[in-house]
Amino acid sequence: MRFQKEARRIGARASVVVLGLAVTAAVVVPASPASAAVPGLERISALSASNSDDFRTVTATCPAGKVLTGTGYQLNGAAGEVVVDDLRPNGGPATAPTAVTVGAFEVDAFAGDWSVRVHAICANPVAGLVRVAAVSTTSSNDFRTITAACPAGKVLTGTGFELNGATGDAVVDDLRPNGGPATAPTSVNVGAFETDATTLNWGVTAFAICANPLPGLVRASAVSATSSDDFRSATTTCPGGKVLTGAGFELNGATGEVVVDDFRPSSGAATAPTSVTAGGFEEDAFAGTWNNTSYAICATP
Repeated sequence: MRFQKEARRIGARASVVVLGLAVTAAVVVPASPASAAVPGLERISALSASNSDDFRTVTATCPAGKVLTGTGYQLNGAAGEVVVDDLRPNGGPATAPTAVTVGAFEVDAFAGDWSVRVHAICANPVAGLVRVAAVSTTSSNDFRTITAACPAGKVLTGTGFELNGATGDAVVDDLRPNGGPATAPTSVNVGAFETDATTLNWGVTAFAICANPLPGLVRASAVSATSSDDFRSATTTCPGGKVLTGAGFELNGATGEVVVDDFRPSSGAATAPTSVTAGGFEEDAFAGTWNNTSYAICATP
């Protein structure tokens, strides 16, 4: 709007006064504290029954009001005789996951008692959190692989998988997030081999837990020694004070002869995890050399 010359002079002087007040106000108003990337992060666990049955399953559910950012498990008393068939987050393409279920089968019948513990990495609600799934073809081939990618603009916080139709005759060899020490992961690749030749038709599902970008999100890794020993383990610790939102693993040179028995985020209830350990046993003794890589998905706390 156009004013008369006098009105503009008065308006200009008033603007200076108002501007001065605004600057003064800006100086005295305290800055808002920065919000945490994954507030309330903790690891929740649940343990199955221990017996010599062929199959065991258990679910860990996040506390009320919290969501699932990552997963893990431990087989107890199995020492390579049991494979994890399912590490399945709930949720969906438009629904935040809040729980994870593990199912495990004996590879060959054995008399020992065993159990499975499932780990849920939980946090206060995370913006844009969803679960994405990708399903491989189904056939009787020896190897199957599939990648689940986060929707455009989202990043990967955690992983999961499901073997379909294998019932103990296949084992996940790779649960591999992409990304790197300075790059946020955005997808996970799942690869699985038959433990013994089978005529069963089977497939694999990869699960990606995805969210809107998180501050400082990266993928760290550690590799075990390479040898023909029966057991191999690797622990990855998040760098620079970061916290663990999820994890992965990769067996190299095993091609179905090794079972990841231990896929364990650190810490526990009311404590944010900061590392992950992946340990593998040979399912049957074999002469080849192999190693194990553990992957940690880490964010600024």
